[in-house]
Amino acid sequence: MAAAIPTPRHPDGDDRNDRNDRDDRDEDRIRERRPRLHLFDLDGTLMYGSAAPIEISQQLGVEREIRELEAAFAERRLTPPQFAERACALWAELTDEVVTAAFEGAPWLAGIRRTWTELRAKGERCAVISLSPDFFVHRLLAWGADAAHGSRWPEVPTASAVAAAGPETILKGYPRHPIDPAGILTPAAKVKIARKLCAEFGISLQDCVAYGDSLSDAELFAAVPVSVAVNGDAHLHDLATHGYTGRDLGEACALVPDRE
Repeated sequence: MAAAIPTPRHPDGDDRNDRNDRDDRDEDRIRERRPRLHLFDLDGTLMYGSAAPIEISQQLGVEREIRELEAAFAERRLTPPQFAERACALWAELTDEVVTAAFEGAPWLAGIRRTWTELRAKGERCAVISLSPDFFVHRLLAWGADAAHGSRWPEVPTASAVAAAGPETILKGYPRHPIDPAGILTPAAKVKIARKLCAEFGISLQDCVAYGDSLSDAELFAAVPVSVAVNGDAHLHDLATHGYTGRDLGEACALVPDRE
């Protein structure tokens, strides 16, 4: 029996189709390997059942008053700038030492630093975007966040600086300058900051994962393809891709599959 003679492939036929298929698969793999930007809310998300203003107010003995403001804000009876102005009025004795005590004593989720280290080891980025005061939010940079954005509040003095300034300054208290409403973040500002971070890191908004717990995170959840409601309330049930209830950030992040 004569040996079968292979049919030559037309240069513009099967070979071209094979190349196109390989190119498509390569593009898919490249797209899958693109780094992601993980965007974390702070209050009620990284912090279990509490918020930066509550932790600060506990240190100053005005927890009941701040919880009333928090409730009014959640019910949309206060705008973010109005909340900030009224909170400042409660914090006349605020110093950097008080902020440190509040930060260190806060009920943080377990595994924040470990989880961010693991994400960054895979080439991913981590950022915190919060409506809370920037002087509190920025402290998370030391825990491994690539960026941390909060509302711009008046600078907080140290206890020694207050004492050195004399009785008049002590009587006047915090803040020594009025709050600038333009510096107070809103839920919509979270999306704007996310877009800015994407530009800085060379990442698309479609490569972002958002983590939040409440209505203030809804606009960001709607803007990204993947989201995790961390101990979330009813406002996020229909928006979140995943839901997590617990006290370990690593477990929440594990709900988002790795890219191959």
